[in-house]
Amino acid sequence: MLKFLGKLKGDGAALPPLASARQIALAWLGGFLAISSIALSADLLSASLLLGSFGASCVLVFGFPDLPFSQPRNVLLGHLLSSLVGLLCLHLLGPGVWSLAIAVGSAIALMMLTRSVHPPAGSNPVIIFLTQPGWSFLLFPTLSGALILVLVALLYNNATRAGRYPKYW
Repeated sequence: MLKFLGKLKGDGAALPPLASARQIALAWLGGFLAISSIALSADLLSASLLLGSFGASCVLVFGFPDLPFSQPRNVLLGHLLSSLVGLLCLHLLGPGVWSLAIAVGSAIALMMLTRSVHPPAGSNPVIIFLTQPGWSFLLFPTLSGALILVLVALLYNNATRAGRYPKYW
């Protein structure tokens, strides 16, 4: 037991280096542009396109665009698969604690199995169980909002960085 508790102290590693002021400003602007693009598109289309998990997606896509979690494939498939699993569990198993837990665990496993892990998408089943939407949730907001986010990321990251985005599809 003491050995286990000792693990809670961590490794004592140093904090990661501080991002440059430019990197911070560019990440801020990227997040601003992506969320405002999704919100404005929602207003124009009179459709629901925003998910809370998209804010966390912006952290990865604009703050850390080279990570595997930040690639367009991961953003799109991760959100779509996690929402699909959430809807399946909600409609087949009902809105209970255990079905929610099954949905989150299954979304994680399915993203890992398909090599499309996007951590923010792991919250989509929770959002689904809280709001209890219909099947249209897959298209509006999940797929449509994620597509707008990825489109902004493709344009913005390639316009503001020397490196290429994405690293892979």
